[in-house]
Amino acid sequence: MAKRQFLQAQWKNLVMLNYEVDPQVLDPYLPPGTVLDLWQGKALVSMVGFMFLDTRVLGIKWPWHINFEEVNLRFYIKHFNGTEWKRGTVFVSEIVPKSMIALIANNLYKEHYRALPMRSSITVLPDDYTQYTYEWKFNGKWNKLGTTVSNQLLDIKPGSPEEFILEHYWGYNKLSSSSTMEYQVEHISWQTGVVKDWIFDADVAGLYGEAFKPYLEREPVSAFFAFGSDIKVRMGDRILIAPGA
Repeated sequence: MAKRQFLQAQWKNLVMLNYEVDPQVLDPYLPPGTVLDLWQGKALVSMVGFMFLDTRVLGIKWPWHINFEEVNLRFYIKHFNGTEWKRGTVFVSEIVPKSMIALIANNLYKEHYRALPMRSSITVLPDDYTQYTYEWKFNGKWNKLGTTVSNQLLDIKPGSPEEFILEHYWGYNKLSSSSTMEYQVEHISWQTGVVKDWIFDADVAGLYGEAFKPYLEREPVSAFFAFGSDIKVRMGDRILIAPGA
């Protein structure tokens, strides 16, 4: 039986830059009972920017918390529940412009949100391209994540890098050395646009720690754009992991 719905919204105009990292960098964030989900033997992290639109929490549209930006740093894991492997994501950092969103998510889901000033823009360009940009202010400086994307949308191909990055339908967070938070995310398979150009200019060490600096300050291994869709996030479950499991 499906868990009660916690969040309903639209996630739109997802910008994703993907970087290969040393798996050891992710060890402190790896929830008990999970293992890294590797792409062709490589551990990947993604810088992701997108819009939260028409947001409802427990069925309620909270004033001034309906439409807003988010930028996050995430990586990919798997959890075996005894019968099947569930493919999911773990968030290292999530940035939103609303302190109430950060408070709720950090308390209920043990996420890693912080509230910072944010802004975004959509610029229509010649030759059927569009530029999507997300910015957030940290230590007095505007950081930036963006892509220039073809307006021709494509279905995700089975076995493609886009499928690996975009089609993880579970979220996991480390609660302690022996317990993990698990929650389900529901949405249709997204359409993507071919990325022509990208930008990522940020205080990596200040925002994400020195360990990520050598990896996020090089060129990404891939850059994706997804149009997005309606989404649902279910209430979470606590998973207890036996010692040595």
